Amino acid sequence: MTKPSFIMASRRDFIKISGLGLLGLGVTGGAWSVLRASTAWEDLVAEGIRFSPTYCEVCFWKCAGWVYKNEKGDIQKVVGNDDDPHCNGRLCPRGTGGTGMYHDPDRLTTPLIRVTENGKQTFRKASWDEALNWIADKMKQTKEQYGPESVALFSHGTSGDHFEHLFKAFGSATLAGPSYAQCRGPRDAGFKATYGAGVGSPEPTDIRDTRCLVLIGSHIGENMHNSQVQEMAEAIDKGVDIITVDPRFSTVAGKSKHWLPIKPATDLALLLSWMHVLIYENLYDKAYIEQYATGFEQLKQHVRRFTPEWAYGITTIQPDQIRATARLMAAAAPAVIVHPGRHVTWYGDDSQRSRAIAILNALLGAWGRRGGFFLKEKASLPEYPYPPYPQPRWTWRDTLDGRYALADEAVTNTLIEASIPKEGQAARIKGWVITGTNLPQAIPEKGKMLQAIDALDFVVAIDTMPMEVTGFADVVLPECTFFERYDNLRNAPFREPSLALRMPAAEPMGDSKPAWWMAKQLAERLGLGAYFPYKDFSEVLDWQLKQIGSSLEEMKKTGVIRLPRKSDNLYIKEGEPMSFPTPSGKIELYASTMEQAGFDPLPNYIAHPEPPEGYYRLNYGRAPMHTFSRTANNPNLTDLMSENDLWVNPKVARIWGLENGQYVWLKNQDGMVSDFSIKVRITERIRWDSVYLVHGFGHNRKELSRAFGKGVSDTQMITAVRTDPVMGGTGMRGNFVTFLMQEPTKIKES
Repeated sequence: MTKPSFIMASRRDFIKISGLGLLGLGVTGGAWSVLRASTAWEDLVAEGIRFSPTYCEVCFWKCAGWVYKNEKGDIQKVVGNDDDPHCNGRLCPRGTGGTGMYHDPDRLTTPLIRVTENGKQTFRKASWDEALNWIADKMKQTKEQYGPESVALFSHGTSGDHFEHLFKAFGSATLAGPSYAQCRGPRDAGFKATYGAGVGSPEPTDIRDTRCLVLIGSHIGENMHNSQVQEMAEAIDKGVDIITVDPRFSTVAGKSKHWLPIKPATDLALLLSWMHVLIYENLYDKAYIEQYATGFEQLKQHVRRFTPEWAYGITTIQPDQIRATARLMAAAAPAVIVHPGRHVTWYGDDSQRSRAIAILNALLGAWGRRGGFFLKEKASLPEYPYPPYPQPRWTWRDTLDGRYALADEAVTNTLIEASIPKEGQAARIKGWVITGTNLPQAIPEKGKMLQAIDALDFVVAIDTMPMEVTGFADVVLPECTFFERYDNLRNAPFREPSLALRMPAAEPMGDSKPAWWMAKQLAERLGLGAYFPYKDFSEVLDWQLKQIGSSLEEMKKTGVIRLPRKSDNLYIKEGEPMSFPTPSGKIELYASTMEQAGFDPLPNYIAHPEPPEGYYRLNYGRAPMHTFSRTANNPNLTDLMSENDLWVNPKVARIWGLENGQYVWLKNQDGMVSDFSIKVRITERIRWDSVYLVHGFGHNRKELSRAFGKGVSDTQMITAVRTDPVMGGTGMRGNFVTFLMQEPTKIKES
């Protein structure tokens, strides 16, 4: 097969930023690498070190911390806030290394506008007025001609909050983020169909008190969800039994009582078999199911044939191991967690797999029980009194075209599809604003994305770094890092409600600006100033805090406010009545919402495609020092891991004559060849039918001086997508790769 061609004649070429909008500092991250506690550091504190509160933007856990600065106001390090339940005073490697984002000399620091010079597209520097006027004019023109809904927002992180507010004021609810359809959406759909509510973030897993933790495709310790990692470490010290189901011997597999090296794409068969053992050996929580659940008899009949022997032929897990692990869970119940995971868009039946995980937890009586899942609570923080939003004529849901009936949030890929003209039909979406998300590294089916970009009237990219997405923009706006701005108070549901403050620790570098300022400036140009009735976003924070008896000045001193729960129901009390927000008011083992939407009300195993001869399933994951592609250029964190490796089983290495440390290129089942090479790591820790690499590498932007050309981008290799019919999640683990020993083509400058 030939390599798919994504190169097209385009009026919007991918262009490089070069040195135009970059910070260009003559320093490296090593100058401000993470400082550890030492007598030298104590001396610095004595010499006038100051600090201010923040919460981390490197991942969604948003741990609160303190930013330390020297007497000149230079940011030196960040440490955890002892009062924060998300981190308990300890930051992960990404959090402590986050200062590298601030000091990175490759940062964007000035607005840029696409122009054509001598027949070639390039960027030129622009003033903020010029760039914002350009964007506002385009938004006005689109609104007048097509309606405000035809401008779409793609966002991730806290900067997206400010632009979502702007878009809703503008009249558009065409809003999406990859975190739903490319990550967690199937999990939330599956749990909502069972319990009436999704899992949310952070997940309400009571790991600190659990007796048995089951990780099926979840890599705690490598994904570094902070408090979960800390709680797991404490649980290990207390003798917790861990069951890890993974084709790879992950870090946590080394701490597990059982490692089940499952054949990829067969997880649902194992889950159904575990249910069979629990039910037919009478190990399930009978009293819990009788009081709180419905549909048990249908489930019992459904799983009758899913014996461990049946599952063995599919999963390659021995029947005695399946029985032993099911009995281990039952012995620990209800203090047991079958972890719901986070990135769960795998094979296209992912909502049903998450349903199976939800059902399994119900059979064990774990939902709402100590050591299982606690009942989380969020602070009641008053909304700032903005005017009501106008009612859009259509929303993201209209882009589904009758598909994905149980989608609760916008599906990124349907917005992309709605940006592509069809035969005899104009595209519904005419312009994109993209903030905080590097779409080329996050979205599968890159060909469709490029087709959409080529058809759009305008593309705006807002980022701190010259990521791949900025090369496709008409206007690039430089956002300052989270160390240099105010944002919304962090208000995440947890065991107890808490709020965390982020405030500027330093002035924005160059001419970068915070997202709230950009959104306000655009609003004023669009005649929407009433929705941004403040001079500085700190006024909003102060108003909100005063409504709950605090103030911004007070919170600057504490960084975190912990609030009492309004109810004492962290767990369900033994035998107490409980109503779930499902149609029946009970835990639905037989899901009525699934049935009404035309889907199987009970999960079924479906066989998935196997690798062609000479190809291996591409598995990807996380590393504790990196988050997606956003940290791949961070000078502090690239010192810890500068490129990804390709894990290859020794049996496969012998067949191909591969050597440890050898560089190879990858080719997938559709003929896609990786832009760059990757270093082979020969290890028994991966099954022979699979290979593994860490996500977020293989950047093709030379402006990313430390990330360019390092390793392979797994996203580039994902050209086959199996879409979840329940909510539209893009299953990305049905791709297979083989090895090329010699460089297939020279990388050309875009």
